[in-house]
Amino acid sequence: MRVAGIVLVHDEDVWIERVVRNIAPFCDRVHVADHASRDGTWEIVSALERNLDNVEAVRISHAARSHDLVLPYVGTDTWVFSPDGDELFDLAGLRRLRGELEAGRYDDAFRIFPAMLHCVELDSAAMTARGYLAPPALTGPKLFNFAALESWDRVYRERLHEGEPMFRDGWSWTSVARLEQEHEWDENPFRCLHACFLRRSSRDSAGVEHTRLNIAEANTYRRDLRGRVARAVRRDGVQRAGPWKLEKYRRGPVVTKDASPFLGSV
Repeated sequence: MRVAGIVLVHDEDVWIERVVRNIAPFCDRVHVADHASRDGTWEIVSALERNLDNVEAVRISHAARSHDLVLPYVGTDTWVFSPDGDELFDLAGLRRLRGELEAGRYDDAFRIFPAMLHCVELDSAAMTARGYLAPPALTGPKLFNFAALESWDRVYRERLHEGEPMFRDGWSWTSVARLEQEHEWDENPFRCLHACFLRRSSRDSAGVEHTRLNIAEANTYRRDLRGRVARAVRRDGVQRAGPWKLEKYRRGPVVTKDASPFLGSV
């Protein structure tokens, strides 16, 4: 059993080193695909490639090319892990999860969902994080069982999104393990701080709440004339998220959690 990470990044120089260092001990291989970053992201991931034996950094011209990096794992006993550049996973929790994967606990699942805290504040000095828990807020699958697949073609947006996966007998899109529903936050081995409302790049304006568009939203935004005009007049060029993301990630009360499992030494 192997775990292969695939991290798709674009202007992520605030968090990307911590993201990669947190997941590297969990993964046998980490592929970092930099899609046209204009800040210091490429320099950071290039240094990580030199310093960590299992990290590979590549530059890609289109987000969909990130899926090509995981196609060699199709049909093999590999879990593909897909954190984003603003998702800091619990180091100790991942070690526990690795043992559970090796023991075959989730072999019947194709996708595994983590718990998330969508952060509105992350205090590295106090080691605290404030935000909205998922659940009740939205989370998404972050581990994919490639032993379940015969193939996975025609991915147009980015890695592990839509396309045409062909499943082996016994698996489907609905073969899932919802760890965010099975465990309370403090006991969950698969959980992360999601810095989706925080500054992710040195190019972003300080002191401004940032909620980027996802890939699908961004593509629609670029095609829409009004969106192009709106983007042109923004001084920092950052695309702000629409109502969908704000509605899905801001559910339930704002809570404060211990951030030390996510920000501690690697």
